[in-house]
Amino acid sequence: MSQLCVYILECSDKSYYVGVTNNIERRLLEHNNSEVEDSYTFLRRPVQLKWVSENMDPNQAIELEKALKKWTRKKKEALISENWDLLKTYSKCQNETSHEFYKKPFDSAQGDS
Repeated sequence: MSQLCVYILECSDKSYYVGVTNNIERRLLEHNNSEVEDSYTFLRRPVQLKWVSENMDPNQAIELEKALKKWTRKKKEALISENWDLLKTYSKCQNETSHEFYKKPFDSAQGDS
């Protein structure tokens, strides 16, 4: 089976599109010239390639594509700019229930039951 790469496009409305392909040049042309009106990028053209992975095993590429689609905009932008410190920061749980934000007092004087 051929190798695949995962890519991130920036659309004209500044949204990001994540996809997977075995030919990035062809796929970019398809996004910018396709006649498929119900595709995500059709009304958001032109699109620009912002990031592309190295060639990967198909299973790994599909898993990475699924993961990137769930990432926040900030996290995708950190990847695109190769800002590994920000990517690490944005990868941490940011909600108030995170163990880093939730401070439950510890009572060492609890009795044995």
